[in-house]
Amino acid sequence: MLAIRLMSSKDFFQKIVSLCKRRGFVYPGSEIYGGLANTWDFGPLGVQLKKNIKDLWWRRFVESRHDIVGIDSGILMNPRVWEASGHVAGFTDPLVECKKCRKRFRADHLMENTGQKEKCQEEGCGGALTEPRNFNLMFQTHIGPTEEKGNEAYLRPETAQGSFTNFKNILDSTRVKIPFGIAQIGKAFRNEITPGNFIFRVLEFEQMEIEYFIRHGEWERTFETWQKEMSEWLEYIGIKKENYAIREHDASELSHYSKRTIDFEYNFLFGTKELYGLAYRTNFDLTNHAKYSGVELLYTDPQTGEKFIPHCIEPTFGVERTVLAILCDAYTEEEDRIVLKLDSKVAPIKVAVFPLLRNKPELVKKAREIFDALRVRFACDFDDNGNVGKRYRRQDEIGTPYCVTVDFQTLDDDTVTVRDRDTMAQERVLIKDLKDFFNEKLTPKLVCHSISVEE
Repeated sequence: MLAIRLMSSKDFFQKIVSLCKRRGFVYPGSEIYGGLANTWDFGPLGVQLKKNIKDLWWRRFVESRHDIVGIDSGILMNPRVWEASGHVAGFTDPLVECKKCRKRFRADHLMENTGQKEKCQEEGCGGALTEPRNFNLMFQTHIGPTEEKGNEAYLRPETAQGSFTNFKNILDSTRVKIPFGIAQIGKAFRNEITPGNFIFRVLEFEQMEIEYFIRHGEWERTFETWQKEMSEWLEYIGIKKENYAIREHDASELSHYSKRTIDFEYNFLFGTKELYGLAYRTNFDLTNHAKYSGVELLYTDPQTGEKFIPHCIEPTFGVERTVLAILCDAYTEEEDRIVLKLDSKVAPIKVAVFPLLRNKPELVKKAREIFDALRVRFACDFDDNGNVGKRYRRQDEIGTPYCVTVDFQTLDDDTVTVRDRDTMAQERVLIKDLKDFFNEKLTPKLVCHSISVEE
């Protein structure tokens, strides 16, 4: 990855985009109709990569912990939710428009990227820009057969509010005690002015979020704990430490609900941008929802009987940005091959099985038997197209950690060749030992709060 960064980042980023389409990770949305700007569809390998990330996240932060429960709240919510949260009044970006080419831009992004906001940044234009005006980022729709005032609704711009509106339900239906968290994975929608950079900034995206409820006096310690948890998660999924950094928000950047926010910024090939966020939301959300709904959202201490509105620490993880960071981190060009050096935990395909020759029924039959046995436990691919060298290269490009080749020696001694993606080293393994071999190599160990368990 370092060698790539020293060369043309733009060219290499385009190679990643091209690989994603060619190998079935990500396709342009609605492509046969000319596409729809800033929408993308995930192909067979991309959807499996996303699933692996989400499964690992859920296993690590929900199933393996006693203090976090999961929910799945609706995309459509009562519009009053977004009034209480501040999104109706304050979820805006500054919009400017070029008077010459009519392109629209976010004024703050122009300052960030070019250092000036008076001229259009489109190549060959340079036209004057209008004065900034606020633009609400929420997608509006209507409930019912006609579009009438009073039946407006919004596609949620974040998953967090579902956790706050279900706070009382969680207290009433479970045995959680402060500190505890509510986690969910789900879609969110933002009518971004200048989306771009592949799947980094899109109109429709998935979030993995936790609202972690605490006493007010515990926020600083809890914030530091979650900062450490998020750093360890990045290492767990294979993101190199040298490719990301933590940046503190200054007072002018803080959201209306936040007292402290940090970003985990990744060194993408198109620039250093936000990957994850960690915010101390105080008790803003529960206080406002209690005010707007008229329902008390209090926690009662089971020991003392004290009633109070908890404060909240929010770790936020973007799924698509995680996918993009993983791909950027893993993409490697070597002398005679392109290889995605994905961590085996997230790799879409764990093992590929080949017969040495496709026109030898005895080899194909044995390879099929091995493939059928392994795919019960691991995500596997069967490939008999082309010579073995070409098959290796195809699997390298999609990040498959191991390839198994059935050859004529297999028919004599029941061993196969197992080839390692990263080192390209090969070893002979008995067929009867393959499951144990791959269990050892591919079963991830989960480390959380100094507890190590096998998934």
